[in-house]
Amino acid sequence: MDSDLWKLAGLQYLEHLERLGIRHLPRPHANLPELLVDWVPGDRGPGDRVPGDRVIVDRGQTTAKAVPSAPTTKIAQEAPSPVAPAPKKPTGPPVESPWSTPPKAAEQRTAALGELKLKVEACRLCSDLACRRQQTVFGVGPVTTRFVMIGEAPGAEEDRLGEPFVGPAGQLLDKILLATGIPRDQVYILNALKCRPPNNRVPNEIELENCRPFFEAQLEILQPDYIICWGATAVRSVLNTTESIGQLRGRFHWYKKAKVIVTYHPSYLLRAPEAKKLTWDDMQMLMRELGTLKA
Repeated sequence: MDSDLWKLAGLQYLEHLERLGIRHLPRPHANLPELLVDWVPGDRGPGDRVPGDRVIVDRGQTTAKAVPSAPTTKIAQEAPSPVAPAPKKPTGPPVESPWSTPPKAAEQRTAALGELKLKVEACRLCSDLACRRQQTVFGVGPVTTRFVMIGEAPGAEEDRLGEPFVGPAGQLLDKILLATGIPRDQVYILNALKCRPPNNRVPNEIELENCRPFFEAQLEILQPDYIICWGATAVRSVLNTTESIGQLRGRFHWYKKAKVIVTYHPSYLLRAPEAKKLTWDDMQMLMRELGTLKA
C-alpha cells in the first residue's frame, strides 16, 4: 500500500475514533505525523497548542492548526499524557432542525445513492462482518418518498438477496403496511447496519458507528417527511439514545425535519404477538397524522 492509501486509511480511522469521543492518543511513530498532517482532534483549535506541537496550515485555508510532532525521546521514557474526559453528548428530546443540503431532483438522488452504494460495498471497517457477508444490503425504494423505514441489520435472506426485510419479518412488515394504507413500493427501506452480523446477533456500538455515515447520508439524500424506526437498534442509531422503545413510542420525535416514529421490530412481534397491538397503535398515530385513519 502506498503512502497516500496509508494516509487515507489513517485519517478515516482517526475520524472514526473522534466520533466515538476519543480525542487524545499516544504519541505516534516518528514517521506517522508526516502522513497524518491533515488531522487535528476536533476539540483543539489554533490556540490549543501543547509543548512540542508543530503548526501547519490546512490546504485551502489560512488558519493554522496544531499537530503533535514526532517524539524526541524514546516512547518508553515518556510520561503518560493526561486524558481529558470525552465531551458529554447533549441530552433531551431531539428537536426539528434543517437538512444540511438543499433537496435534490430525482435524477440527482439516484446518482448520489448509486455513488454511496459503491462506498458501502467497498467498506471494510468491520473486518469481522466484511469477511463473512455475502453482500452488503444498501436499501431499496423510491428516491422521492415521504417515508423511510429503518430496521436493524440484514438477516440470512437479506444477506443472500441483498435487500432488507425479505424474510419472515419482511412478510409481517408487508401486512402492517397494507393495513396502514402505505404501499411498500412507496417506502424506502434500509437498515442501520449494512452487513449481516454473525448468527444475527445484535450489532455492537463500533459497528453502528462505522455504518452511521452511510445511513445518515441516505437520509440526507432522501429527506423524507417521516422515519419509522423498527426496533431498538434503529432507534439507537437514528435518535442517538439508549432509552427503551416503551419509553419512546407513542409520540413523534425529530430527525432534522423528519418526524420519527418508534415501534417494535417485526421479528420481535413474531416472537411476542401480544406486542402487535402496540405497534398497531403506533401506526394508527401515523395514520392520524396523515389524515387517513377512518373513524
